[in-house]
Amino acid sequence: MCGRYYADSEMFNEIEELVGHIDVTLRANMQNRCYGDIHPNDMAPVIISDGRNLSCQQQKWGFPMAKGSQIIFNARSESVLMKPMFRESILYRRAVIPAVWFYEWNKNKEKNVFYRKEQTVLYMAGCFARYQNENRFVILTTEANESMWPVHDRMPLILEKEEVEDWLQGSKTEQFFNKKPGLLARRTDYEQMKLFPE
Repeated sequence: MCGRYYADSEMFNEIEELVGHIDVTLRANMQNRCYGDIHPNDMAPVIISDGRNLSCQQQKWGFPMAKGSQIIFNARSESVLMKPMFRESILYRRAVIPAVWFYEWNKNKEKNVFYRKEQTVLYMAGCFARYQNENRFVILTTEANESMWPVHDRMPLILEKEEVEDWLQGSKTEQFFNKKPGLLARRTDYEQMKLFPE
């Protein structure tokens, strides 16, 4: 669930408004590397907090598994505090992952795009950890709402813009774990394709 999402240049304007400032070099680097479809193991912009101020940085999507080359790129919000892999990160290293939209495939392997009609950016809750000298993030998922149910039973834990700071800096993170995200619009006409070839 939530194995691909989309970022574009317009998104960075809203991120900069939210965090106050993005370093010119970092912004240029992110714009060169973080546009278009974002897949697990890609670099992507994330919003974090030092306890006082919000900032934006690049991180790689997915926690590496202990063995092999597989990565874990999602964490279930309902059980994240009970999992040793995520517990410390969710308590002390929360993140917000901005996206223009995310993709999900239905049981017929048809691609669906989910987005907010009235907003430029979706803010997905997540957390991050340090692996081999780089920060890596995961996206939290929750039970699907009415807009997602026709396609999938899980969805990203989406925050409202005004909840971003509370998620990153607040002490009552648990209140978000059972949050029901707002409704999303869905379309299937953007690069409609099958997940697997016929």
